[in-house]
Amino acid sequence: MNQAAQTAQLLSLARSREPADRERLLAGIVEMCDASQAAGHRTAPEVQALLDSIFMTLVVEAERDIRARLAQSLADAAWAPPALINILALDEIEIARPIIASSPILQDQDLIRLLVQATLEHQIEVARRPRLSPAVVEAILTKDESAVLTALASNPTAQISPDGLRRLVDRAREVVALRLPLARRSNLSGDLAEQLYLWVGDTLRDTLTARFQLDPDKMARAVEASLHAAHAGEPPTDRPADEPEEDREAMEAALVEKLNAADQLRPGYLMRVLRERRLPLFVFALARLGGFEIRQVRRAVDSNRPELLALACSAVGIDRSVFPTILALVRELNGGLPGGGAEAARKASGAFGPFAPDIAAMAFRQAVSAA
Repeated sequence: MNQAAQTAQLLSLARSREPADRERLLAGIVEMCDASQAAGHRTAPEVQALLDSIFMTLVVEAERDIRARLAQSLADAAWAPPALINILALDEIEIARPIIASSPILQDQDLIRLLVQATLEHQIEVARRPRLSPAVVEAILTKDESAVLTALASNPTAQISPDGLRRLVDRAREVVALRLPLARRSNLSGDLAEQLYLWVGDTLRDTLTARFQLDPDKMARAVEASLHAAHAGEPPTDRPADEPEEDREAMEAALVEKLNAADQLRPGYLMRVLRERRLPLFVFALARLGGFEIRQVRRAVDSNRPELLALACSAVGIDRSVFPTILALVRELNGGLPGGGAEAARKASGAFGPFAPDIAAMAFRQAVSAA
């Protein structure tokens, strides 16, 4: 089709209000702009302004499926309107993902804004973006969200400075999921490897020992000293881990991330893992579904206030009628916690009030911080 015929067809589509025609119009404009760029033609400023206006108008009215396909089409486009790209980057995560991952239009300030304004899923996608600059890496480290830090540590092209890597290793003392990706990083130094050694399981210890030629006797003494400090009640500089438990939790955290990435993590999964008597997996899955910190969910599970767990379950879409079973299973697997007895369990049903999940999530974070 020659350019004149293509232009006439686009003008005809522009007069239609049908969703299918609107999608064809968007696709046609994208195709035309791609062809122009491939031919080395530079778009005149007034034409670019018109295209920007057309795109913005169409996208505001577009249905979800159309926005998703448009995001796929524009993910690698260097000519795409910046305002449109930023709108798509803030759209729901399945639409935003290709834009965040690939768009050359997104600048550091755009990515940092996503870290501040967008959901946890968006933040994780930012941390996974190839060749992250030091400025964006610093923003992620400052925000200090464990799931986002783990995604950053797993990003081999992120420009993490030696100081940034040290901060990640420090956080790995508490965040189990950080340990494996940190042990695999090509720029991990010998000193940081020795620090990380104290917190990982046997398999990773063998890996670190072989890679950095660590002295087994020296490391054994360091582990023993750390254990002694912990048993003496002193604040140890490094916290040793229960290796079998750590390895299991690392695998469970990885499983939850894999399910989430495949869009297979659902609220019903929580009941399933509890029936399989896998409480740590329940904790990881609930935290991931709700965008909570692992420590927040653990605090709720180990408290004497079952309403905290109820708020977290309400925030991820668990029905009020299902919660008593969840609470009973958690108590069975966790030595009777959350405590409070039958009366506290009855009051916990108030967490499933007539309010939206995001309100329940906000209430959970506030309540667990005060607990």
